[in-house]
Formats: sequence, C-alpha cells, structure tokens
Amino acid sequence: MKKYAICYNPNIENSVSVMEKLKGILQKYNADFRVFSIDKLETECDFVFVIGGDGTILKAARFYSKFGIAVFGINLGHLGFLSQAGTTNLESAVNSILNADYKTENRLMLESGNYNALNDFVIKGIIPSRASSFKLEINDKFVCEYYADGIIISTPTGSTAYGMAAGGPVLTPDTDAIIIVPICPHTFSARPIVVSSQSTIKILSCPNQSYTVSADGQEIFDFTKEITITKSKYYAKLALLKENDFYSVLRNKLQWGISPVNQK
Repeated sequence: MKKYAICYNPNIENSVSVMEKLKGILQKYNADFRVFSIDKLETECDFVFVIGGDGTILKAARFYSKFGIAVFGINLGHLGFLSQAGTTNLESAVNSILNADYKTENRLMLESGNYNALNDFVIKGIIPSRASSFKLEINDKFVCEYYADGIIISTPTGSTAYGMAAGGPVLTPDTDAIIIVPICPHTFSARPIVVSSQSTIKILSCPNQSYTVSADGQEIFDFTKEITITKSKYYAKLALLKENDFYSVLRNKLQWGISPVNQK
C-alpha cells in the first residue's frame, strides 16, 4: 500500500483546518498516511500533499527532489501557481490521487554550491536600494556587464514568477533551458537571454561591490567574488491533475492572453 503524507504550514491561516479536513478524507478511504509540518519534513512516504502557498510548495519540492517523491500542492496562498487543488475541490482531487488518475512532471532545478532552486536564483547588490554592476559569463565566455537592480537566473518553472514580472519570457515547464533576466537595467539594450540548460552561468563581482543571493526567495547568502549556477542533478517531482494543463493555468491564474473585453 502506498504511504501518503500531509505536509502543512502552521503559519498560514486555515492551514490546520484544511489539514484536518484532508485527514478526514484520507481516513474515509482507508489510506495509510502521516502528518507533519513544513519545518519538520519526513521522508518515510511515497507521496506528499502540501498545504500552503507557493513558498511552502517550493520548499517541499526542493527537499523531496533528492528522494524522487512527488508533491501535490493544495493552495492557501494568493496566486497558488504551483498548486493543483483548493479547498473547494479537495475531496475530488484526493480521490483522483488515490485512484492514480494524475500525472507527474519532473521539473528542472538549478544549483549553486549547496543551494538548489526550483524557481530562480536572484542576485542583487548588498544595498538593495541601489543599482549595481554585474559581469555575466556563460560557459567561461564574457557576455556583458549589466548595471541594474539585479539579475534573475530562472528555470522554466520560475519563468512565470519574478522573471515574468521583470519582463522575461514565459517558458513551458518541459523546456530544457535557463533564463537570464536583468532587473530594471539602466540601458535599453539589455534584454533577457535564454540558454541551454547545460550552460554554466557565472556572475562576477565588480570592484568594491558585494552581493546577496536568494534561492526561491527563501534561502539567502552573500558573495563577494563570483557565483556559479548550473542545472541541478535533482529534479522536482510535481503531481498534477490531468485537467490542469499549463496553458489553462496561465489563463485562469494569470489572465494570460485574455482580451479585456472578455474580462467581466
């Protein structure tokens, strides 16, 4: 029998009540499951229901990527782009999972040292209120020097997050590529770049400047000389309902490509 887990974020409103509701549904179907919080992740399971916002799902997906365990997001946040179900369709979604009526996708991740990111690495100057200079190298070849508020190194999954807000392209999750997006560059000629996922990306420091890096907006560290970012050896494994294709999620959650006259 498959072992399920419920991972919830106690810091999000209604998380405990939804967790209790999910427990009741799994008990109703005699499923074998355990419960733990996002701060105490466990590995003795085959499938994880994650209750929270995108940040909670990102943290769980990074952790379970090392074990090949699928995660299924139940949204309690605002946008919930990575989630597949809400409180209104919870039982039908769980029923689909228990009957193996779902699909899984392996999502490309990035790594830098001991850090992994499913969405992106964001590099900014140590003083966030000021623009900074960033030297970009790809595969040990100098590309350019940006003077900007920062640089986003994004996966296709992360292309609908900060990268899109900064003017970067939207990539389908199965695209084998990495996106480089300058944040508010101080020139009209700076544009986002899409490169092969096999590329080695380096951001080198400029004189008298230090930088801070965030992985998925959650794990933060500094560097003074350079940072190297490559494709991770791990893939996040996301469980998806069959009816939730990528384009329908874009339309429903981002109002993508919908004419203003049709928005009523």
